[in-house]
Amino acid sequence: MSEVIMLIIYCAILGSGVGFLAGLLGIGGGLVIVPILSAILLHFEVLAAEQVVVAAIATSLASILFTSTSSAIAHHKNGNVPWGIAPWIMMGVALGALISGFLAALLPEHVVRIVFAVSVVLIALKMLLSSKNDAPVERKLPNKGVLTVFTTLTGGLSTMIGIGGGALLVPLLTFFSLDMKKAIGCASACGIVIALFGSIGYISSGSAYFALKDGFAGFVYLPALFGIVCTSWFTAPLGAKATHYLPVSTIKKIFAVLLFVVAVNMVVN
Repeated sequence: MSEVIMLIIYCAILGSGVGFLAGLLGIGGGLVIVPILSAILLHFEVLAAEQVVVAAIATSLASILFTSTSSAIAHHKNGNVPWGIAPWIMMGVALGALISGFLAALLPEHVVRIVFAVSVVLIALKMLLSSKNDAPVERKLPNKGVLTVFTTLTGGLSTMIGIGGGALLVPLLTFFSLDMKKAIGCASACGIVIALFGSIGYISSGSAYFALKDGFAGFVYLPALFGIVCTSWFTAPLGAKATHYLPVSTIKKIFAVLLFVVAVNMVVN
């Protein structure tokens, strides 16, 4: 069996897990895809070690375009996408994602790794503490202009570390007292926008480094993308359905533990 087929199989297994988590937590799956796909690309010696993280991030974002679409459709059917504020949030994350994607080639690999790890640890701590808070403070959502500014920063950082935005958007929206399930639904929808504009940036900036004949569209590695998407599309709706059966505190704890594990793995490996 050729190495490319084995790589696709590994990515399909990865996709089945991240698809479920994307639907359950609204995270797009990038938090899991980036470190694991980095290891897969290194194992199969697809490209040089110093280029692995950027390629994994770009491929992660491209896969999130499909996974978040599947997840968002499921959440919309369940009434969990707050369309009253979603367009303003999407506007912000789109701008941030586009800017960050075009800057990708200028960022040193070790800087991306540090930003990734520090960001997710802080988010995990906040999510874990909020899951134990029996009487959360009620905060009103800021006006739509301020919300767009916040989400521009969120979209930029999300694209930089190769995630769909849920890991940053869900804590942000729940901080302003939006219902957890609606925050997850909104993050799923916004993940589509982050992935689309971020992928455009990574494909454009990576075209000078990699060729389509080698299996790349810019920084996106197409065989890995195919493997992830062929399973994540089908498992994302299962995760979205599971949000109706799990308590919010349980979802937050799962979210926090996942972030800790991924951050440690990124630093160690």
